[in-house]
Amino acid sequence: MRIAVTGASGFVGGAVCRALASEGATVFAFGRRPAVAAEHVGGAAYRSWDLTRGPLQDAPAVDAVVHCAGSVTDWGPAASLFAANLTGTHNALASFSGTRFVHLSTASVYDPFRPSVMAREDEAPVRRYMNAYGASKAAAERLAMERGAVILRPHAVYGPGDTTLLPRVLSAVRGPLLPAVGTGRRRISLTSIGNLVQACVLAATGPVAPGVFNVADAEPVAIDDAFRAILRERGVRARPVYVPARAARPLAAVAEGVFLLARRPEPPRLTRYAISHLALERTLDITAARESLGYDPDPTSFAGAADW
Repeated sequence: MRIAVTGASGFVGGAVCRALASEGATVFAFGRRPAVAAEHVGGAAYRSWDLTRGPLQDAPAVDAVVHCAGSVTDWGPAASLFAANLTGTHNALASFSGTRFVHLSTASVYDPFRPSVMAREDEAPVRRYMNAYGASKAAAERLAMERGAVILRPHAVYGPGDTTLLPRVLSAVRGPLLPAVGTGRRRISLTSIGNLVQACVLAATGPVAPGVFNVADAEPVAIDDAFRAILRERGVRARPVYVPARAARPLAAVAEGVFLLARRPEPPRLTRYAISHLALERTLDITAARESLGYDPDPTSFAGAADW
């Protein structure tokens, strides 16, 4: 098969390229960076393409597209987030019209203001979001859905090469403590990079009809268990301590306001979006992926995290 992968210079896109190439597919890798190491994309042909600037004029003929490109930050100007996530998706669809399109979305399209308890795919998108990240990903998903895409919704992707989840947890450690919000007892669905790549390959190469599929590890885990496993695997001598959400939310609102007024490009350490993912249950029902994709995920594991 001939498969195009956008966002190939990133964490997920590179892993998808390597997996497809290892299975014998002819992979065409596209990313914003001018160049990447050949091993990052499994030896695939790589081209630089900024999807926010327009469609690819000389797109190769392919059997499927795995669209991994987009912004994964929950902090930043709305215009840049919509450009990366919505405009970029529009241009990817225009470049590969009529081809099977696998769109990588996010569980952040579920309602951020209430718990997601074993959420099913028809519970999102919703009308309101806490920030431009969720709103832009929901808008991109709606567009992809209109065009008959296969849509995958992972949550909190982690694993070798992770530039978001694990670094964010470790950066919060203060001496012997890892401050967090909530109780630690809330359950959360995490998605290992291995499980997400499995779903992408199945969606791109298998007999799959258009639809939306949650993608997560085999079973949810308690947030406190996940934090302690990460710290243990990294050899960090710290323990999680929890601040009640009702006390943390006003502080987060103030911190966000200060950072916005100062036009700080990086997010504050505490945001309302982060609180919504720590203080409320965020679990996904993956029955549809199991039954329609043949998805068979591994359980959550941070084994080997010291080497990431």
